[in-house]
Amino acid sequence: MELKLIGDDGQSAASVSVPDSLFGREYNEALVHQVVTAYLANARSANRAQKGRSDVAKSTRKPWRQKGTGRARAGMASSPLWRGGGKIFPNSPEENFSHKVNRKMYRAGMGAILSQLVRENRLSVVENFVLDTPKTKILAGKLKDMKLNEVMIVTDSVDENLYLSSRNLPLVKVVEAGHVDPVSLLRFANVLITRGALAKMEEMLA
Repeated sequence: MELKLIGDDGQSAASVSVPDSLFGREYNEALVHQVVTAYLANARSANRAQKGRSDVAKSTRKPWRQKGTGRARAGMASSPLWRGGGKIFPNSPEENFSHKVNRKMYRAGMGAILSQLVRENRLSVVENFVLDTPKTKILAGKLKDMKLNEVMIVTDSVDENLYLSSRNLPLVKVVEAGHVDPVSLLRFANVLITRGALAKMEEMLA
């Protein structure tokens, strides 16, 4: 299939050929959900630690006798039912939140996302995207001319001037082709990808 190659003014200048296997897939919502969930889960770190019943510094003495007080039975103050007692299922730093997704499934999910972006006219291809000086105003003006407000710019190699210019724009993100993730592709309203980055993504996800 063919994708439009736009110029600096946002108008279509030419076209570039891309494989249907990556940009012409049907949208598989279940697969995309699985890929996104796995990506978010694998980004989690087990940095929480709670105390269980055996970890709480409480006396093991029985608080009161078993019968005759009129109160409920109680064994020790470290009971999870008591305030200050241990947790029933405490969080541990050894927890593993990772989800496994096969490489073939991940590539198919990314292809489904990219194909949907093409169908919704949210993906644009540009020959190159560099800046001569690190000026946020210049980048903002360039994106305004291209009629792009909230956009993720994907390049084959991040230009330092482009990266520095984008840091103060909250709705703009600059990434290399190898660091594109499914969550960002879905979150941003538009995706602007250079021709070199497009070739890299085709190689990675083919």
